[in-house]
Amino acid sequence: MKLHHLRNATLVIETEKHVILIDPMLGKRKTIAPFTLFRYKPKRNPLTALPKNSRDILSKVTHCLITHLHPDHIDKAGEVFLKRKSIPVICSIKDEKALLQRGLTVIQSLDYWQPQYFLDGKITGIPAVHGYGFIAKLMGNVMGFHIELQNEKSVYISSDTIFTEHVQKVLTELKPDIATVACGTARLDIGQPLLMRMDDILKFAVLAPGKVFANHLEALNHCPTTREALKQALIQNNLMSKTVVPNDGECVEY
Repeated sequence: MKLHHLRNATLVIETEKHVILIDPMLGKRKTIAPFTLFRYKPKRNPLTALPKNSRDILSKVTHCLITHLHPDHIDKAGEVFLKRKSIPVICSIKDEKALLQRGLTVIQSLDYWQPQYFLDGKITGIPAVHGYGFIAKLMGNVMGFHIELQNEKSVYISSDTIFTEHVQKVLTELKPDIATVACGTARLDIGQPLLMRMDDILKFAVLAPGKVFANHLEALNHCPTTREALKQALIQNNLMSKTVVPNDGECVEY
């Protein structure tokens, strides 16, 4: 299995039989308005361009999973890509109607903790809480995914979430071989962080039974945590050996 990190939360899971795109933010730099105006510099998003190898990687995509509808997880360019190639989409049952209205080919929708057949294996929708405190209600519905394909490593896409009992249950009971975690510690101009604080990222890494794949870094103006700061925290806690912090365009083989 290969995991291709494109940018932010956009990644591609490549197996011998399937190539699964997660959360396609595929637009050019500065095509999305700033997510914060005062707390951090009001730069337009995304801050970085897609890596040069993204075209080749995307050309192989067979399916797409969408965790939620924020523009840093599916933007206009991502929609155009999915529609032009008629890519089958899998999403939360709560997002199905909106994605169908956008003209996407939704072939499967999931409810939380209800496993379904998926390709040659199964997939389970996992609850995600997008922020600490009241801000999570403003962020709307989010779904993570636990993916188990035949003769492949299991993958947990935790999506945009803080550390919750649901996250802990996946790590300790479903025991994914690979667990992705959004590490940018995003914040709006009001409220607490939208993603795990560093202590919860470290707790996630400790509990993960296999490898950890860190993303959602250095692509958006409201995500202050850098790759270097994350690596230093992981090193200080003896967690770097089980964690990869990929650069944009990097392929990690498991």
